[in-house]
Amino acid sequence: MTARHVEAGRSWVAAPVLVVLIVAMAGPCLAAGNVTAPVGVPFEPAGAGGPLGTDVLGRDVLARVLAGGRTLVLQAAAATVLGSVVGLIVGIWTGTTRRHRTARAVSRVVDAVATVPTLLLLLLLAGGLPGDDAIVAAAIALVSTPFSVRVVRERAARLAAAEYAREAEARGDALLARVRHDILPGLAPVALAEAGIRFVAATQLAATAGFLGLGAGAPAANWGRMVRENSPGIAANPLPVLVPAALLVVLAVGATLLLDRVADARIGGLEPAGRPA
Repeated sequence: MTARHVEAGRSWVAAPVLVVLIVAMAGPCLAAGNVTAPVGVPFEPAGAGGPLGTDVLGRDVLARVLAGGRTLVLQAAAATVLGSVVGLIVGIWTGTTRRHRTARAVSRVVDAVATVPTLLLLLLLAGGLPGDDAIVAAAIALVSTPFSVRVVRERAARLAAAEYAREAEARGDALLARVRHDILPGLAPVALAEAGIRFVAATQLAATAGFLGLGAGAPAANWGRMVRENSPGIAANPLPVLVPAALLVVLAVGATLLLDRVADARIGGLEPAGRPA
């Protein structure tokens, strides 16, 4: 297979994800009319009630689809960034420090958080402060961070045990210098791949939170909530359920395939060559 074919394949994989992200981020600016006001009777089919018909309260489905993705994507992105920062800091420290007792204690706390069922922890955190999208993002970050810490910790420990890293420590190089030159170059591909996987998981958790009614409540549009609140009328007009569900599936599957492509391109480049002489 030629390089041109490989690049074309990657572009084909990335296209659906980019389309969904554009719809999610630009959609609220493109939504015509009032997103929350009824425009017809409930569950009118496509055509009579608009391009996608109406929902359970007679609102324009197209307008609500355009307005319902931005918060979900921003929650997933914020949770991914926050989890990545915490995962890198805690993972690198526990994987490289000589304070083994403290590192083990921190690791046990992280592992304990990871044993709590994800949905239960999400419900406890987001349900305790209802109506706040930021709390949902923070809750998603908390439930996903332990796995980031594990991945980063194991990789950082392997890199710290490499010969060139031990030589740098023996020379008395400062910890920050060793992390910058000996740990981060080999850790970056793994951390980026892990962050991408967590973004997919965070998107699904954000959709689940919307489905469960967490975060900003009705009448705010949310793809996850649209699936739940419109399911009783799926026989009359399936589009209020199928369209947001399809967008979520395309985003998750497309992002996963894109990550696979990126991982394939990086095979063989995970081991650092050490510091230049």
